Amino acid sequence: MHTDARQLDNNTIIEGDICIVGAGAAGISIALEWMNTKYKVILLEGGGFEYDDKMQDLYAGKTTGQHYFPLKSVRLHYFGGTTGHWAGWCSPFDQVDFKERDWVPHSGWPIKREDMDPFYARTQRILDLGPYEYGLDYWKAQDPEIKPLPLNEEIVWNKMWQFSPPTRFNQKYKDVIVNAHNIHLYTYANVTNIAANENVSSITQLIIKNFEGKQHTVKAKYFIIACCAVQNARLLLASNEQSPKGLGNDNDNVGRYFMEHIEIKASELWLANPASVKLYMWQQGVKARAELAISEKMQQQHKILNGTASLIPLELARNQQSFIETWSEDEAENKRTMSGYGSKKADLKIPSDFNAFQLFTRIEQAPNPNSRITLGTEKDALGVPRASLHWELTGFEKRSIRKIHELIGQEVGRAANGRVQMLSYLHDAKDESWPKFTGGGWHHMGTTRMGNDPKKAVVDSNCKVHGINNLFMAGSSCYVTAAAPNPTLTLIALSLRLSDHVKKQISNT
Repeated sequence: MHTDARQLDNNTIIEGDICIVGAGAAGISIALEWMNTKYKVILLEGGGFEYDDKMQDLYAGKTTGQHYFPLKSVRLHYFGGTTGHWAGWCSPFDQVDFKERDWVPHSGWPIKREDMDPFYARTQRILDLGPYEYGLDYWKAQDPEIKPLPLNEEIVWNKMWQFSPPTRFNQKYKDVIVNAHNIHLYTYANVTNIAANENVSSITQLIIKNFEGKQHTVKAKYFIIACCAVQNARLLLASNEQSPKGLGNDNDNVGRYFMEHIEIKASELWLANPASVKLYMWQQGVKARAELAISEKMQQQHKILNGTASLIPLELARNQQSFIETWSEDEAENKRTMSGYGSKKADLKIPSDFNAFQLFTRIEQAPNPNSRITLGTEKDALGVPRASLHWELTGFEKRSIRKIHELIGQEVGRAANGRVQMLSYLHDAKDESWPKFTGGGWHHMGTTRMGNDPKKAVVDSNCKVHGINNLFMAGSSCYVTAAAPNPTLTLIALSLRLSDHVKKQISNT
């Protein structure tokens, strides 16, 4: 069922059992889990069904620290959310990603990879993926032509990715949600404040507004905030009428530990005696491919972060600017840039007995309390303070990138299969500066991190905000560490786990 909140009488009261804020990947996935139940589910979406620049401007904000994309550009503010420009890359986190690593400060989830496996399996269907199989042996059996490079898997192993079409939630799930009898979707319903009871132990209602000047109240038994890592933190911080520091922020953790994947070209791989690299190549229609990853043993031995390296044909890669170098505040210019991205080929004069590739790195950012979301002084058109991002990288990330490519180079050399040449910015091991082409993957994580200790985390192992019995955060804002894979698969799996927990809670009331 769908209602345009702009058409409601002013000061309408909307009531239900569950209220989900945000109709993106997390929010829609949770709503689907509640279809055809006896519960009335309210799904609030700030935008409509199509892109609207006025709505998108509500996501604008300032950035400081490491150069970053304009905040307005990195999340989409309409039904389906950022799945509207999602690339579809999926791989689960590794076991090491959930562990407390003594060489990675602030690491350690209160759950394990095994706890996530059932939910990863359920997520495959939502994203139109194949079976929950991410082992190399399975994919080799599907296609005998794919062969791994002859590397020691105890040092460098092949981490598999699957590819969603990609699933556009605004296309696939719009009619499903609108036609569900117990799912009540409200568009143009921007949440501007979360209100609690007197001792701030329970949420009583939300205030929603729109550009027509109307304000409405939403009441429910349970509230799930599923807006994205930046907006989840922003909404908690802005709801400060009863808690001056913001909801769930008694220990100053809301907004902290913002993480992005560092995505950056790092080295060139020259392979002698050309062999098939089909396993590592991506093109339209490919169901799965591998990236080179470093084993847990080597990560621990060398005290480095988790990351992967993908192979890109060098004749294409050398002429590609990084996204961060080409992106601007001008959206029309961005569209022109992206339309021609990667269309030029470099004349490398590659010898006939060599295959040449760029090794492109995606690496986790170490959890850093100084990398954070705060509120700016400027307010948006609905009166909510805009978000301010301070993205802070350290020498730890750069040293990890360098070591990853050293290990790959040593393995390639040991196998007498070729050579790896690191780019110049990695030559000096003592240089902690970052080149101008350092970018991120638009993968926002952290800001309402998970943990059992309220002094160190915002939500518990079930994604419930510490100290508030009916408020939950959904999506990648709950991540403790970022791992190497793109976050969508894991954020939906985590949302399904949250949904199951709320079902148990509500059935006992």
